[in-house]
Amino acid sequence: MSTHAAEHWHGIARGLEPDTGNFIDGVFQPALSGATFPSINPATGEVIAELPRSEQADVDAAVASAIGAFRRGDWSRLAPRDRMAILYRFADRLEAHADEFAAMDTLDMGKPISLMTEFDVPDSVYAFRFLAEAIDKVDGAVTATDPAALHYLIRQPLGVVGCISPWNYPLAMATWKVAPALAAGNTVVLKPAEQSPLSANLLARLFIEAGGPPGVFNVVHGYGEEVGRPLALHADVAKISFTGSAEVGRLMFRYAGESNMKRVSTECGGKSPQIIFSDTADLDRAVEYAVHGIYGNQGQVCNAGSRILVEHNIFDEFVQRFEQFARDNYQPGDPMDPETMLGPMVDGHQRSVVERYIESGIAAGAEHRRIGEVPEALSDGYYQPASFFVNVDNDMRIAREEIFGPVACLMPFRNSDDATRLANDSVYGLAASIWTADLNTAHRMARDLESGIVWVNCFDHLDMTMPWGGWKQSGHGRDKCIQSLIDHTQTKSVWIDLS
Repeated sequence: MSTHAAEHWHGIARGLEPDTGNFIDGVFQPALSGATFPSINPATGEVIAELPRSEQADVDAAVASAIGAFRRGDWSRLAPRDRMAILYRFADRLEAHADEFAAMDTLDMGKPISLMTEFDVPDSVYAFRFLAEAIDKVDGAVTATDPAALHYLIRQPLGVVGCISPWNYPLAMATWKVAPALAAGNTVVLKPAEQSPLSANLLARLFIEAGGPPGVFNVVHGYGEEVGRPLALHADVAKISFTGSAEVGRLMFRYAGESNMKRVSTECGGKSPQIIFSDTADLDRAVEYAVHGIYGNQGQVCNAGSRILVEHNIFDEFVQRFEQFARDNYQPGDPMDPETMLGPMVDGHQRSVVERYIESGIAAGAEHRRIGEVPEALSDGYYQPASFFVNVDNDMRIAREEIFGPVACLMPFRNSDDATRLANDSVYGLAASIWTADLNTAHRMARDLESGIVWVNCFDHLDMTMPWGGWKQSGHGRDKCIQSLIDHTQTKSVWIDLS
């Protein structure tokens, strides 16, 4: 947790002077139409800054800059060690601006400052360093052919990569998209979410300061239909890397088919189960992880452990401990205060979405329990108290659809087969956790759960060596890890006739 007090972070926030243009060919510029949209502080409802409301022409300009830089070889044909050196310097600059990034995303999105200082900023620095180190570790192959020929395989960058990042982790998720694309030698057009756009500009500016060539890293702001869609349809974009809703993720594949059959990787959220058996060695630890797993970042997490499945013989005890730990730790508060663990929702729309889901759960017959109330002093913000449901049927909307807010569904199960059936009865498959002291149960369920990530006796532990991505409608492709770099390259066969 941050060692600074809330006053320190409010002081940094007041001193921020965010860049507010699109970043194209190494310079900030307004939208060609001159239109803007506001970035709003969700803790107060106040406007922070006005950003360009871009359209097709702005996307075209950014892609033209990116493809020009790619074809000139400013980045794509830079010696691997030189590309590594720039990304290392980039990571150093990101780290040097850690407090600025932390305050900016908290101000822009409402994420508790402690999450920024403990996870988002360090993870972003690590991502660039890890992938920079991997650049010269990617090699090709020479195949065994007839002596009259030499055949070898090489990996080369794709070209222009369109990165569409979500609002819940503005810096970290942008980094997960941009870092492997740049490490592989591609050029980038980043479209940050309109709800939390500010840190993308600082990231792009620091790339240039680290020695990155103009045109390699571009940023275009605006709404999904006006910027994301033309970026995904653009014939000069070789790949779209997207994180967001399953609904929009499906559109990315459609746009690719309607344009140039570009590559698409998607991470589209989930309805992650946390499965707690009665033989769990430390029930309090399981409770703590379960609470953090759903209420962290206000539940606005793609892998949020929103379905908490508990063995029937400890269900009532677990519910009691869960509710108490949540009450003790997740009361609405000032996100700039390091003691706060529950900040505001990102905007009024998302708060309304959560409220409608709660209403649907109550109407369906589930029992709803609120954890706390929003203090009068925070009434101008988009706060939503943490809550949970019991008496939930897995067919209810609250158990099947991604709420993306601080709402949990607690459900009992009879045995491991029943737990596996419940966990897999979902269109999603991003992540899951298993809490048990039985090694056979752990291995068997880890094998049988339809999920891209499975944690055993923990939840949400991460590392850059761990591929991040899901099964089913949670998406295709993997973020982080070496594979993410490989996925931003293509192979070429070279056949030389020696006869």
